[in-house]
Amino acid sequence: MKLYLTRHGETDWNLQNKIQGQTDILLNEKGRDQARELGKRLREGYEIRSIYTSRQKRARETAEVIGQAIRVTPVVKEGLEEISLGRWEGYTWSQVREQFPEEYQAWYRNRRYQVPPEGESYQQLLDRLLPALSDIFVEHEDNVLAVAHSAVIMTLLSYMNDTPFEEMAKNYKTGNVGIVEIDPEVFRKRYGK
Repeated sequence: MKLYLTRHGETDWNLQNKIQGQTDILLNEKGRDQARELGKRLREGYEIRSIYTSRQKRARETAEVIGQAIRVTPVVKEGLEEISLGRWEGYTWSQVREQFPEEYQAWYRNRRYQVPPEGESYQQLLDRLLPALSDIFVEHEDNVLAVAHSAVIMTLLSYMNDTPFEEMAKNYKTGNVGIVEIDPEVFRKRYGK
């Protein structure tokens, strides 16, 4: 069994460098094209038997397009949602630094545990993500695709590789429809379940 994580296709907010978080943004046309291309790639050798997706529209639409290409119906899985960045959503990072300087500095210095205004920390994201992925590993023997989000993937890889969360973007930035393979054995050893 292999678990592949992919980030959703492009949105207009991606183009504008706006923080999406849990704001429910749709794919743009390029994002739909990216999903179609990924579906073709996955059809040619990945042998995906199940697709899980975040409930957010950009991930669900990506999963549905891929599912049509490989003839698998996606299932929404709670826990795969993007991190909530609360009041910062809709701003660019430079706007956040200007308009929320103290909150941003506190978060920047301790990203794993610091909660942005009305948002959640990366640790809170992990607390919902790890059990969701553990369920997937328990329930499946065949290859699985999970359609998620940039921070979800970066947070998981930082956790699994014991990398400081402050370095996640430098080490694990995933472009739209980028694919990452998660080894079940490494996951179980790290998570302990």
